[in-house]
Amino acid sequence: MSFGQGGPSWGPGESRTPDWAALAEASAARGRRRKWLMIGGGALATTVVAAIVATAVITTGGSGASGAGKNASELPAPADLPSETSAPQPSFSSVAPPPPPDPKDYIADEKKDKAPVTVDAFFPGRKLTMGDRVYAKGATARTASCATTTQGALGSVLANNGCDQVIRATYSKDGIAVTVGLAVFGTEAEARKAAEQASGGLASLSGSGVPTFCRGGSVCRRTANSYGRYAYFTIGGYVSGKHVTTSAKDVYKVGDDLTDFTFRQIRHRGEVQASAAAGLPVA
Repeated sequence: MSFGQGGPSWGPGESRTPDWAALAEASAARGRRRKWLMIGGGALATTVVAAIVATAVITTGGSGASGAGKNASELPAPADLPSETSAPQPSFSSVAPPPPPDPKDYIADEKKDKAPVTVDAFFPGRKLTMGDRVYAKGATARTASCATTTQGALGSVLANNGCDQVIRATYSKDGIAVTVGLAVFGTEAEARKAAEQASGGLASLSGSGVPTFCRGGSVCRRTANSYGRYAYFTIGGYVSGKHVTTSAKDVYKVGDDLTDFTFRQIRHRGEVQASAAAGLPVA
């Protein structure tokens, strides 16, 4: 018996009973040949794919490629990265800066208060504007004879506390006139004591368009205050001689404006000198 492509064949005189053992062995041999062919083909395909991938990786990492491969090749190695910088680092002082000068220190004692004491330093210009109210400035005066600027007991009060000089200025508006007097002392304690002990009052100052007022028994409003080494007083009323009562709001308003303005001038004097001492620009 022999095997061809169509199956088994028998020669003359051979038995036609199939040799099952031979058939089984032939079939197994054919199966083994197909298995090896499949394994060999798979291995060959894997080898081809690996070669293609390797070629692609090499081509992408080359100098002619763009994208992530090129960027990755340009990154510095970890050893090339700087570990520290030579730029200077900020430093902070543990010492707190000194506090700014207190403006009141420069008006509390004549040893520090070195700015000139003049009429124009405290009462400048020809008029005074407070909000929507404008007052015309009248006569002004400055004297070292403090008692001559007063009425009643105020003269002795000023003298007993060491008054150095008095500056006066009068302002008027709508038939009302107020004289403000600034008494200068050596220390804050002296000025405060003079204001607390004030009795009698300041003598009004007429002239420069303002007639005599608050004299000859007229009832007028008087005030007394102090700030730093300065005591300041006002006397105000009607130029007609009319008595001032507690309901005379117009007279009170003029007096309050003059008092407020004088206080601001004294305070500003301290601010200017404190700013100069600290090397700061003057506001």
